[in-house]
Amino acid sequence: MIAQLVPVLLAFGANLGDRGETIRAAQRELAAAPGIREFAASPLRETIALTASGPDPEAPRYLNGVARAATTLTPHALLDLLQEVEAVHGRVRDVHWGDRTLDIDLILYGGRVVQDERLTVPHPRAHERDFVLAPWLALEPDAVLMGHGRVAELLARVGDTTRPFEENAAGAVVGAERADGEGDVAGAGDVARAEGAEGADA
Repeated sequence: MIAQLVPVLLAFGANLGDRGETIRAAQRELAAAPGIREFAASPLRETIALTASGPDPEAPRYLNGVARAATTLTPHALLDLLQEVEAVHGRVRDVHWGDRTLDIDLILYGGRVVQDERLTVPHPRAHERDFVLAPWLALEPDAVLMGHGRVAELLARVGDTTRPFEENAAGAVVGAERADGEGDVAGAGDVARAEGAEGADA
């Protein structure tokens, strides 16, 4: 039986350490993971940190981006994989909405709705977060967020406070080799260069 491929959208954020390299390294690891196909990443954008009490201009700024992929993993198996990659890069879950080396959120899992103690999909706040919408729009100009409408219209509604981040092309996700020996990964470097190498927590 052939496993079904489900399209997914992931959001990445980091405001500690080498933010851009951490995000790109995590994306390369995910692109090469079993059960992940057709991985393509957005340019990165920089934003003021969003905390539980609101935007904090004194906190280290975030880099954010999104990636689309297709997966044969179930929603919770994919969540496990995302949290494993976060842990490898030093993620510590001690302060809600606190500073972090890496945050990866599952925004969409096909047309599925999931809501339990571990996971809520579609992500309940993606429609109001410019640091998700802006890089997503750069990656997919015609993108639609399930239950909310066109990403371009959502971003126009909330306003875009993100700013471009210039990254070294060497940091892009390019042709990662998957664990099964195939290499069907789309290059994020092409997206970044097409957007002029543009680059808080989702």
